[in-house]
Amino acid sequence: MLEGRHSHTAQRVALRRAAHRLLDRPLVHDDPLALRIIGPADADALREHPENFERGPISPFLRAFLAARSRIAEDALASAVGAGVKQYVVMGAGLDTFAYRNPFPGLRVFEVDHPATQAWKRERLAGGSIDVPDSVTFAPIDFETQRLTDVLREVGVDASQPAFFSWLGVTPYLETATTLSTLGELAPFAKGQRAGGAGGGVVFDYSVPPESLPLIQRAAFEMLAKRVRDAGEPFRGFFDPAALGASLRTLGFAHVTDLGGDEINARLFADRSDRLRVGSAGRIVIARV
Repeated sequence: MLEGRHSHTAQRVALRRAAHRLLDRPLVHDDPLALRIIGPADADALREHPENFERGPISPFLRAFLAARSRIAEDALASAVGAGVKQYVVMGAGLDTFAYRNPFPGLRVFEVDHPATQAWKRERLAGGSIDVPDSVTFAPIDFETQRLTDVLREVGVDASQPAFFSWLGVTPYLETATTLSTLGELAPFAKGQRAGGAGGGVVFDYSVPPESLPLIQRAAFEMLAKRVRDAGEPFRGFFDPAALGASLRTLGFAHVTDLGGDEINARLFADRSDRLRVGSAGRIVIARV
């Protein structure tokens, strides 16, 4: 993200979540606020010309992956809440809407993001007449000058109790060392100092090295990479699944589920008449302490 402006990637992601709600049946992820958060101009354009989101070889695959990662994150959160977790931290929240349709009484939601993106989101919430419940806490952070752990404590995340984190659509834009160091900072909060980690963990997505992809999918990935690079938000970090799993266990995440394209398609996209599915460039991890 360029200094002083909100994330344009966040808007593109929100547009595709809204397109999923209009175009795809059955829904993989049902977000009733998706069309309201993108703003009236984009919502009207999407309703009038939904076919624009079917163009190009990567559009359906990308839309499927964005729907899948939100669904998997919220399913994992539900499991964590069932185990007693009462704190949910949305890292790089962008225009994510979970906090404003939160079905879990007693669950506190903390949204962590760059101040410019967070201010822009709050304008969108007001413009879309989306109420901000008392259970939501905004946690603006400038990673150049602030430490994540300090910010989490300052906004009221209780380090003695387990927390569950989602971190979607961020790690590909970071150097791999930055991703791993951040996950290391999250691990103690996921465990909680007095609660033994029951339910605590993190869901995040990541990209595999482009050279590991089949030729056609590699070409599609390069198209996407050019788009985000031209927008000033280039991809930087890639992980080998086996090496990432080993690193996560070293950081304190004892239970790691790493879902690739085949697993995601089998779980969420089987037997669809529209053939909506994900590719193999992106993977989703559920890591529990």
